Amino acid sequence: MKNLIAKFAGLALAVGLATGAAQAGKIDEIRERGTVRIGVSLGGEPIGFRDAQNNPVGYDVDVATMLAEKLGVPVEFVDVSGDARISMLVSGQIDIAVANTSATLERAKSVDFSIPYNRAGLRIIVQKDAGITSLEGLAGKKIVVGRGSTGETFIKKAAPQAELVYTDNFSPEGVLLLQQKRVDAAIEDSSLLDYLATKNENLVTLPGLHSNDPIGIAVAKGDEGFVRWIDMFVSDYIQSGAYETNYKKWWGESANPPALTPLW
Repeated sequence: MKNLIAKFAGLALAVGLATGAAQAGKIDEIRERGTVRIGVSLGGEPIGFRDAQNNPVGYDVDVATMLAEKLGVPVEFVDVSGDARISMLVSGQIDIAVANTSATLERAKSVDFSIPYNRAGLRIIVQKDAGITSLEGLAGKKIVVGRGSTGETFIKKAAPQAELVYTDNFSPEGVLLLQQKRVDAAIEDSSLLDYLATKNENLVTLPGLHSNDPIGIAVAKGDEGFVRWIDMFVSDYIQSGAYETNYKKWWGESANPPALTPLW
């Protein structure tokens, strides 16, 4: 009987320790480490890029900085390319991705998403003198797409005759290809292309959006409490006015931020 009781006691202790570890969760892990590793995509203005001093800056960088401040630890930025955002979360190389990531059902099989902290749609930008006025006009034309992006998936279906030119980062790679007229067009988030069109008189965006994507903060699966906390962070970001202020900081005072709905 004593041996049986001892076995049950040992089992209860093991379960208790496992439960305690699970309850500790990602937030405690981050605070104990003393830094939070946030993946940001520095591939295009104004979402994320590097300034003249090589510092990460942009809309997403500001959001990530605010998030780290709420966690109470310094942020360690990790530049992540389009197809690496999810794998780096799953493998534990980063804690959080604030990297202009469209929250899709397919991606949600691998990671968890917060409520949207931004919204964007796919748009196409073309050379003014390329004679492209519609999707049909892309047949036989060279178009820049992000590797592993929603834009790549869309173009493969909507313009199968287009010649895809892949980049890991839209800026500077894709932007340079457009500026040098080595490609005829590009597909990217409207937030990036609308900004680019205002900076280059030889480029023009085609009318219309080809999606209306929620942009979410992504984390590895397995910690519902962490996801809930990030949802609360985003809700506060929206309701406090920080969202509107940050959006207009990067797209101009006359810009109209996409409507977002807080959860809390």
